[in-house]
Amino acid sequence: FDTETTGLNPSQGDEVIQIGAVRVVNGKLLQGDAFEQLIDPGRYIPESTIPIHGITPEMVRGKPKIGQVLPAFHAYASDTVLVAHNAAFDMKFLQLQQEKTGLCFDQPVLDTLMLSAVIHPHQESHRLEAIAERMSITILGRHTALGDALVTAEVFLRMIPLLAEKGIYTYGQARDAAQKTYYARLKY
Repeated sequence: FDTETTGLNPSQGDEVIQIGAVRVVNGKLLQGDAFEQLIDPGRYIPESTIPIHGITPEMVRGKPKIGQVLPAFHAYASDTVLVAHNAAFDMKFLQLQQEKTGLCFDQPVLDTLMLSAVIHPHQESHRLEAIAERMSITILGRHTALGDALVTAEVFLRMIPLLAEKGIYTYGQARDAAQKTYYARLKY
């Protein structure tokens, strides 16, 4: 899954303006089973962020607020492992809504940023674009929530056999290995 936001500081008032997710089941990406929703953040979208995600105030005007969208996303993501790139960032936005919505996203989480550092510890970059390029994955819709969720899913699927080569077969093993990387220290 992925979020697009008004900025990079969830603890300082930035808000989610789009959530996108796709389902992976038994090693297959189910593109027809996607979640995508624009969200009215109830605040200004800084001009400087619009060229990145392409979401304008006009696009979110009249869209549901986060409190209306999160129950649907929570239901969509129930009984799953959430996989995101730089998951700490996206999860912080969800966690900050917990008190307002009563929804707790307490699913297991895997982060392709950290898993990339496990698989390729000597690579200079673990940005989503760099990982996709290393894995020959075409990126469509970068910096849209659904586009990034699709790329993240493709990256994750290609990571599974690479993790297995390192003796990592279970969620617990992947989580433990990821927690030993530099990126596990990132806080938002």
